[in-house]
Amino acid sequence: MQSQISGVLKKAFLFPLLLLGFCISAQTEFKPHVSGFMMTSLTYRHNSRWSAYIELQTRSIEDYSHLDYYEMKGGPAYNFNKNNQVLIGFGRYGTYKDNKFSQREYRLWLQYVLSQNAGKVKLDHRVRAEKRFFRYPQQNSVANDERFRYRLSATMPLSGDKITPGTFFVNAFEEVFFGPANPGSDIFKRNRTFAGFGYQISPFMNTNFGYMWQKEFVTGGNKNYHFVYFGLNFTINRTQEGHSGGIPVAD
Repeated sequence: MQSQISGVLKKAFLFPLLLLGFCISAQTEFKPHVSGFMMTSLTYRHNSRWSAYIELQTRSIEDYSHLDYYEMKGGPAYNFNKNNQVLIGFGRYGTYKDNKFSQREYRLWLQYVLSQNAGKVKLDHRVRAEKRFFRYPQQNSVANDERFRYRLSATMPLSGDKITPGTFFVNAFEEVFFGPANPGSDIFKRNRTFAGFGYQISPFMNTNFGYMWQKEFVTGGNKNYHFVYFGLNFTINRTQEGHSGGIPVAD
């Protein structure tokens, strides 16, 4: 048993190192196609019913050495029980193009999460409705639209039945974005596929590393982005409950 656990741990450390090595080499040969995605989050659990979530995020589109996008968002959440949660969120988003600020966005959203357990695997079904407000400083113009999202995510510890301090875990998700079909565009806007690996450092902190493929459905041809993802997540828990196994991932 000890040798099996040792083998799992060796593979656990080897996977992110191999992926990082691939990305470093890809920067030289395929630099325009490698994007970066970094996220840090804070979850505050006030009691069994109420909690709050804050997230900071940066991205590098098609060149992970150059930041050109950021997000600041969060909101309060209410848990009907351990398997059903609603959250109201608000965020500010900024996009740069050619080293110039090109788009500011404010976003308001409502989401519902249904959690299920299938053995050691924790499944989360998330449905989100977003209202988005844009401002384009260079054109001095504004716009707004609506968007809807569905995400199915799965998290599984590699040892034991739960994610506790010292546990390695794997997670993955599939998410689709859709909205009103405008002239020349389809109802489907975006698709994301993610696979990652992480470690629960303590009851208050975990880290996650992985790869995400994002496909944009746009007029004139679809676009594909390949993100290297790194996340660092913190939890302040005032309840007596242990870690729930819900790991924030690329959002």
